[in-house]
Amino acid sequence: MFDAPRYGTGSLADLFPSLLAGFGVPGEIDRLGLGVSADRVCVLLIDGLGAAALAANPGVAPFLSGLTSTPLTAGFPSTTATSLSSLGVGVPPGQHGIVGYLVRVPGQDRLVNALRWRLHGEGDRVDLLNELAPEQFQPTATVFERAAANGIAVSQVAPHYQNGSGLTRAVLRGSEFRANVSVGDLIDGIGIALRAGSRSLVYAYHADLDTTGHVRGPNSDAWLLELAHVDRIAAEIAERLPQGAALLVTADHGMVELDERVDFDQRPELRAGVDQLGGEPRARHVYTEPGAAKDVAAAWQDILGDDFAVLLRDEVISRGWFGPIVAPHVADRIGDVVVAARGTRGVIRSGAEPLQSIMVGHHGSLTPAELDIPLRLFR
Repeated sequence: MFDAPRYGTGSLADLFPSLLAGFGVPGEIDRLGLGVSADRVCVLLIDGLGAAALAANPGVAPFLSGLTSTPLTAGFPSTTATSLSSLGVGVPPGQHGIVGYLVRVPGQDRLVNALRWRLHGEGDRVDLLNELAPEQFQPTATVFERAAANGIAVSQVAPHYQNGSGLTRAVLRGSEFRANVSVGDLIDGIGIALRAGSRSLVYAYHADLDTTGHVRGPNSDAWLLELAHVDRIAAEIAERLPQGAALLVTADHGMVELDERVDFDQRPELRAGVDQLGGEPRARHVYTEPGAAKDVAAAWQDILGDDFAVLLRDEVISRGWFGPIVAPHVADRIGDVVVAARGTRGVIRSGAEPLQSIMVGHHGSLTPAELDIPLRLFR
């Protein structure tokens, strides 16, 4: 059985609303029961840091391991674009609509890469910022907009490529962007941003652990060395906090290493009845030809076996994987068939997605290693 995202009581979507409640923002509720009441708060998101991996290596990350811990889950799929959207809007995927890494959007002839805000395809450089305006694609006010409207100085400290990106505009808009060029600049930038105004909220993002996990694997020595580096970054930020400020460290997903790859591009029996294949190896959106969904689901389940859950769209929605509410326009973006990995296998595309297919570490599904993320608090 899969774990279920704890939407409303213990998911990443509940973090910022809980913090806004601590700031006294009207209408916000401390869904996580954090009880954080501070005039200056920083949330540091470490891309790819699973709760289980952190718990298994306390000696590698002594600072983070020694902090107050609150259980937290990502949503489904457990992937960066979806998780950052849940974090930034404060609602589950079924409401904010970023339901995966590659998704079908009505009106587009190819799948949309939500992380890069581009059409999916080899060599494609079509920028969708004008054709698919992020503020219209995801119109709900972000947590940053809600905080700023209540007089809180809101800042984002992140790599320069995220400044003005489609995803930032869709789900993280409303903050002053401070680009960082190095780890030292990240730490310094957080300290500067925290001292803005009479009350401040800072969101900071660090990607290197995720990159290391994808390329070398989350069980590698390189990953452990990077975890030690991340731990020191968090400690350095904590040492420089203004008086009375709070630091929270979390993540967008964990990661697993694949031990077997099922290649969609080399398996004609998987391609039968399939129009487009979205998502990623651990969590696939299968968009079928008209009327073929049930036959495709049966074929995929028979071929893949019990290591995968293969469900029709309505079944996934009824199980609440995308949250208790799935807006009608969002349902159209979900695969006719949704496939989630239970074990350590994945469905790759060696031809269409060659770089992703050779990666060691992957995420997206609902296993504890991917879904459970840390939330550590320093005051």
